[in-house]
Amino acid sequence: MYQIISDSACDLTELYVKKHNIEIVPLTASLDGETYLKDKTEINRKDFYTTMVENPDIFPKTSLPSVESFEAVFRKYAEQNIAVVCFTISIHLSGSYNSASMAKDVVEEDYPDAQIVVLDSQQDTVSQALIIDQVVRMQNDGIPFDTMIENTKKLMGTARIFFTVGSLDYLRIGGRIGKMAISATGKLGIKPIIILKDGEVNLGGVGRNRGKLKKNIIQIADKYLTENGKDNFVVSIGYGYDAIEGVAFKDEVEAGLGVKLNGDTNVEIGVITAVHTGPHAIGIGVIQKYETLK
Repeated sequence: MYQIISDSACDLTELYVKKHNIEIVPLTASLDGETYLKDKTEINRKDFYTTMVENPDIFPKTSLPSVESFEAVFRKYAEQNIAVVCFTISIHLSGSYNSASMAKDVVEEDYPDAQIVVLDSQQDTVSQALIIDQVVRMQNDGIPFDTMIENTKKLMGTARIFFTVGSLDYLRIGGRIGKMAISATGKLGIKPIIILKDGEVNLGGVGRNRGKLKKNIIQIADKYLTENGKDNFVVSIGYGYDAIEGVAFKDEVEAGLGVKLNGDTNVEIGVITAVHTGPHAIGIGVIQKYETLK
């Protein structure tokens, strides 16, 4: 038996979290740079998105979870002698991993035999959710803790997000995209295709037309999946403010890739990610199935 924990960047649905007894440690976000509210519990996602859409000159901010918030959760399971695995958003995107690691050290001083493994997921939003979904499946299949950790480390290297945004401003202001990518997309109307791989943001292409960008995302994802064995992967989508676009994109992805998406991890991108991508991000997340690992 082991407990799965994640920071709130994973964007798993409330129903999924409850069904699989996953502990979520919230990051916080602020629209005014002063009042920070907890993701998932104190922030209404729809209202947050609406404010961003109606006020494009407002650039919200985020803050990582405190060491104390992770410590409280770790301590609860250490007291019960229950092993835990904790996932955080990529360390290149947030300091959440550092907070969790410090909390682990504090708890292990009092409980030296505690099994606490903190993993930098190297991902965010939908692909972080996909990683956790594979861990849930391993847990349900009776995979021992140490084997699960070994498998998960391999799986994280296969995870990708392929996405685009409505405006480059959020990525630029948040420092989440490199100078080369900004230069390449600096012309009026040019938008990037971004690939999140091994924790880092990479430029995958550019374009002006959103419909064409989405088609190119599907093509890039298809190339990656085909090269690595499409049947070996789970695929999901993430979408922002426009849920209608998200539903249509799901159909486009299933048709374009010739796969059935994993409904459990098709997610509305949460506010933590939206702060840095803007309200109109949309993309595809993929990960290898644990059963196909060699």
